[in-house]
Amino acid sequence: MRTVAKAWFRVLRRWSLLLAICLGVSLAGRAAEYRPLPPAPAPGISADNWLLHDALHNRLILYLPGYHAPAHAYYQWVRLRVGQPLVLSFVAQPGLSIFVDNRLIFTAGKASAYTVDLGRSVPRQAAAAHLLAVWQPDGYPALGSFTAAPAPEAAAKGATAATSAHVGALNPARPQQAALQSQPLLLGLLVVGLLYGIVRSAYPAGLARVLQITDFLGASADTPSFLVRPAFTLLNLVLTLLFALSLSLLLTALHTDFSSLPLVNQLLKVPESATVARVGLYAGLIIAFIAGKFLIVEALSYIFDLRSLATIHYREFLRTTLLLGLLIPVVLLLLLSLNAYWPLVVKIANGFVLVLLTLTVLRVARTLHQRTSLLNLHLFAYLCATEILPLAVLLKLIVFTYLG
Repeated sequence: MRTVAKAWFRVLRRWSLLLAICLGVSLAGRAAEYRPLPPAPAPGISADNWLLHDALHNRLILYLPGYHAPAHAYYQWVRLRVGQPLVLSFVAQPGLSIFVDNRLIFTAGKASAYTVDLGRSVPRQAAAAHLLAVWQPDGYPALGSFTAAPAPEAAAKGATAATSAHVGALNPARPQQAALQSQPLLLGLLVVGLLYGIVRSAYPAGLARVLQITDFLGASADTPSFLVRPAFTLLNLVLTLLFALSLSLLLTALHTDFSSLPLVNQLLKVPESATVARVGLYAGLIIAFIAGKFLIVEALSYIFDLRSLATIHYREFLRTTLLLGLLIPVVLLLLLSLNAYWPLVVKIANGFVLVLLTLTVLRVARTLHQRTSLLNLHLFAYLCATEILPLAVLLKLIVFTYLG
């Protein structure tokens, strides 16, 4: 019996030792397992904590502005506290939607500045992390305009004030804020009008030649004389500066989402609220394009052996641009006046930019066709390289990117 007991004791000890080894290995494997945790949410919104959805691995990754391309949807973990509103302020284009925990709480009806109380979008509970999602289906959200911070003083207000805040959460931002955003544009429009008046007084004869509609439509017999005048005169340079300034004001009024320009947004960083800086940036890019157009025409006319058409080509481009540019202040005035009451004026102004760019190309093609038929494959290839391809790029960058 003693021998049998000893044998059973040895077997039990071996099994106990084996069980202890297996249990230790299992616990070590669990301790070594890597489980990524969501980032610790902050009470407000952080400009450096936006996330992107990685569709390949079905996870959220940190958004790096200089590394990742602009996306239609961005995410961020936010912490909501009991009785403490979290007011989110932002600038939105039509169609921008905001979700909290995959539940829609806001959709922008027009381009404007908005405020939304995130604290009222979820049931009252202890402080917890919630996933905020910002989605722009036909563009890119202006992340630089999103700011949010808890407002402790709002918790002490009564039920009446809380109810009024909830009603105003889905309305546009305060009229004072919208007026402050439009003041630089109105001042710029006033400056453009004054400068056009000064040019009209100083150069009446030269400006009258630009304003000749019959000459522009080709009904005048004096059309060739306009095209042989020098392109780089003082009047043309002044009109070019005024055209760049007025068009930059119109583009700034139309495109509140500057981050929708992926190429420019990667090269130049301009805050969404810096209206004057954005107007200056747009004006500089427009002037650079007009000056670069002369270099492109000269280079490609030499390559395609069409040097005789280079001068007429650029002067026709400049004449059409400056003539149509005289209508931009009128369109800008209508946009600033009727935007709050008639949302369709935004599409009309955007369509005017489309017509301005397209009509310039058609006018240049008509003038070149009068001298050499466009059925000539050589001339058609030259026109595609100098006009049609730049037109396609401009339409993509400043027209179709923003269509709501």
